[in-house]
Amino acid sequence: MTGTPTTAPPTAPARLPRLNRTTTAASVLTPARPPAETGIVHLGLGNFHRAHQAVHTAAALDHTEGPWGILGVAGRSATVARALREQQLRYAVVEISPSGTGVTVPAVHTGALVAAEQPDEVLDALAAPGTAIVTLTVTEHGYTFSPRTHGLDLDSPAVRADLRGDAPPRTTIGRIVRGLQRRVRTHARPLTVLSCDNLVGNGSQTRRLVHEFTEALPAAEREELLPWLTRAVTFPSSMVDRIVPATTEVYRAAVADRLGVRDAVPVPAEPFSMWVMEDRFAAGRPRWEHGGALFTDDVEPYELLKLRLLNGTHSLIAYLGALDGRETIPDAIARPFIAEAARHVLHDDYLPSLTVPADIQLEDYIRQLFDRWANTALGHRTRQVGSDGSVKLRQRVPEPALLHLRAGRMPHHLALTVAAYLCCVAPPSGFSPGPQAAAMADPAREPLAGLARRAPAAPRTAFVEAVLESGLLGDGLTDHPAFTARIAELIDIIVRHGPGAAAADACGPR
Repeated sequence: MTGTPTTAPPTAPARLPRLNRTTTAASVLTPARPPAETGIVHLGLGNFHRAHQAVHTAAALDHTEGPWGILGVAGRSATVARALREQQLRYAVVEISPSGTGVTVPAVHTGALVAAEQPDEVLDALAAPGTAIVTLTVTEHGYTFSPRTHGLDLDSPAVRADLRGDAPPRTTIGRIVRGLQRRVRTHARPLTVLSCDNLVGNGSQTRRLVHEFTEALPAAEREELLPWLTRAVTFPSSMVDRIVPATTEVYRAAVADRLGVRDAVPVPAEPFSMWVMEDRFAAGRPRWEHGGALFTDDVEPYELLKLRLLNGTHSLIAYLGALDGRETIPDAIARPFIAEAARHVLHDDYLPSLTVPADIQLEDYIRQLFDRWANTALGHRTRQVGSDGSVKLRQRVPEPALLHLRAGRMPHHLALTVAAYLCCVAPPSGFSPGPQAAAMADPAREPLAGLARRAPAAPRTAFVEAVLESGLLGDGLTDHPAFTARIAELIDIIVRHGPGAAAADACGPR
């Protein structure tokens, strides 16, 4: 282990040879014998897949060999795929903690494609006889479902184009179904589709969307695919958990310092990693249990534990931190008012809404969460965690909020989460949320900003009503005007007095 670098080492990475199959030190390569055959096609070749599923697969193949190489598929951006090809499908995972830096090189990829550039190759890979599993990390936004119904968004131009089939598919669900069509027309071997994204019941949700897309096809195509799809394709649910920040020059420098090679696309990650899955695989799987994965008949309690205690609390930390001018999550959680707000939303609002799995020691789990958020060496940015809140929050806030509201309790910190989010992405006129909030990417930013411009400055209740009526957080919360009023009140406090005052109000006596 070496100390975590904060500046580039004396040897500049640009002068070093490129990371590849021959220059990697054997001590950091895993597995020792990389797979030669592709058994998994992964959609979403971003940092999270390469720091989580690929690492677990490499660890599994260190114990038991098999045809479980991963063909990675990026959606539109070619940056990672091209870099991996130039590096002979090698990259480094830089594991960061305050105690030091560790570097490993997972060697499990057998190829790297870009769907926008190589659509037929992607469909052929999905249909290949050797492909037994299709995995996904495309973010919540990548499933093209309606926020109101959670069904396939048939109003999406991309979905409609994919259903017409007059061009290569552009959506994730479209690619999967078109690949399944090729599969059933050739050999019809069984397949597993495994979502690794932060969706409640992600397996059931993915199955629903694939079936809805199939049902919307012309009759001949639907009748050809649907019986085999129902019989031969499984959609297990999973829960994945690892904090994976964006790649920066600091991590490229860490690889150069540790391995003496240049890596264009290293992946930083925290030491913690967890993967829980249903064991419903139609055509076999790697021995992921040897790589630390847990198999269970009921993933939902683990999903909710992560989506609410980790992800939901993480969102509040990010929004309050951004509004307070904090660049990173560790900087944010170091602020006493943010740490207190995090504890309140976790204990008061989220924890009563779930059942803790029997094998989870809750006090240890919560203590570990705060240690992870406080990992100053990792430096996870508030702008990254806060991005795509319009998709993330509807997975995290409505159900626990409704549980409390229907019981006559006000979930003050869930209201604070929504208020802080809206101040970040749709700030009221004359209010500046700061550069971290302004840098958050969100597909709903413009529509929400339009609602903010059209709503009267006072009372802010009209703005929040318009937001909830838009379906941002589903439909149920519109039946609780007290919750609307509480969000509006907290927005007003943030605008007038800052996020610290709003957090104090949420924590104050009732």
